[in-house]
Amino acid sequence: MANRTSTQNLRKRVRYHYRGNAAGSTLRLTLGCLLGLELRLVGSGKRMTFGKAGEATLSKWMADNARVCWIEQSEPWDLESQLISQLDLPLNLDQNRHNAFHSRLKEIRAQARQRARELPISS
Repeated sequence: MANRTSTQNLRKRVRYHYRGNAAGSTLRLTLGCLLGLELRLVGSGKRMTFGKAGEATLSKWMADNARVCWIEQSEPWDLESQLISQLDLPLNLDQNRHNAFHSRLKEIRAQARQRARELPISS
């Protein structure tokens, strides 16, 4: 597997998942869709988020319910592939087609994106 080294450190990546928006975090996109938040095109109409109120609701939900832990690993992409193949990680789409929830989650996210395209662009 190719080296997929991030340009950001772990702290920045985790912080963005907790404080960013759905346009930049697939975790936020997935959780917001599962929580039934309304995805919207925003700004220039090229990005999709849950809007200020929806992103705030999601941030609060994550603060109350989501936890992060990690271990140091010199080649984390190898461990990631191994864990995805061996564990039931229903929110992971990458490398996870074998998961029973994979197709349903893709459908939920696609439906949210389609609805967002049909709504007026938000500021």
